Amino acid sequence: MQARSLRTRRRLVHAGAEMFDRNGYAHATLGQIAGAAGMTKGALYFHFASKDGLADAVQERGSAMLQDFIREHREAGVPPVQVLIDMTHWLALTLHDDPVIRASFRITNECTGRQPPVTDFHQAWITEVLRLLGQARDAGALQDRGTGNGPGTLLSATVCGIGVLAGTGMPYPQLSDRVAALWKPLLSALVPPGDIGNYRTRPPVAAGSPAGKHLA
Repeated sequence: MQARSLRTRRRLVHAGAEMFDRNGYAHATLGQIAGAAGMTKGALYFHFASKDGLADAVQERGSAMLQDFIREHREAGVPPVQVLIDMTHWLALTLHDDPVIRASFRITNECTGRQPPVTDFHQAWITEVLRLLGQARDAGALQDRGTGNGPGTLLSATVCGIGVLAGTGMPYPQLSDRVAALWKPLLSALVPPGDIGNYRTRPPVAAGSPAGKHLA
């Protein structure tokens, strides 16, 4: 029964993501979401007491996907700067293919300032960016000037820019090229000149690589 309940909850989260992505937070209704999941509103209310609760669950799922991606890289021993690069390519792909990630960003954008606040997916990204930058700094992988708030602000703005580009309907191959192009000046600003060649700016395609599971 517990496994069945978990499957039902996942169906509702996915349906919620599709409706939030398609119609926006304000215009997506619980009736639409229940219908998209093939359930009644009563079944939805059994799992989520409100639209805010379902929106939180969508963003929590998006955050878990991000954390799974980073954990795979960490366990594989991928350097922090390379993880940052691969994160942005993962973001480009999931914004193109996955309604959970698209909806997570849209909910955060549309619910800024809401009281009580919903889960902030932007903050989840910023937290991971700052953690990886800290690890890179501790490992001596950043330039001396790569301190303070500058690198984190720059990468946070980059993430927002990728979201904007994805929102234009740009085909994924073109979006991937744009992300790779972004990393040429970013690496020049972040890492010592002699280390730039150590990093791959395009998405990984090698079979069996942690990111390859997501980006192949």
